[in-house]
Amino acid sequence: MKDKRAQYDEVLKQFAALAEGEHDATALMANAAALLHEAMGERFFWTGFYIVKNNELLLGPFQGTVACMHIARGRGVCGTAWERATTLVVPDVEQFPGHIACSALSRSEIVVPVIDDRGTVRAVLDIDSRETDAFDDIDADALQQLTDILALHIAWQ
Repeated sequence: MKDKRAQYDEVLKQFAALAEGEHDATALMANAAALLHEAMGERFFWTGFYIVKNNELLLGPFQGTVACMHIARGRGVCGTAWERATTLVVPDVEQFPGHIACSALSRSEIVVPVIDDRGTVRAVLDIDSRETDAFDDIDADALQQLTDILALHIAWQ
């Protein structure tokens, strides 16, 4: 089995090729979620995006079980990552104040903001695991690279 860094290197290479010439947010986010979810297997229980729309996060393309559809700014891990414009790694969601339990199976979470070239958070990439302590600096770095590729290609309106 490949190590995590090698898996991410392949994912980033594949996503860069998929993103080449594409500018539609939905298409790019859908393929990013599918690629990550498939490549990381059981490690990723839920993989998807929430898009900033009408001053809230609205559920976007994802892979996994049904999810919360609306998240307020500053609420839960996703809303907090949006508000702070920074990646959040949560080793145990039960210990995160105000965690929104969309699924009782989620034990840890990483949320990475998708930031446009003006510094505005346009979406967040949200990934949940059934295991505690599932995410680390390798995940944060690789997923930041992926969201940077995504943000670079999308024609934001």
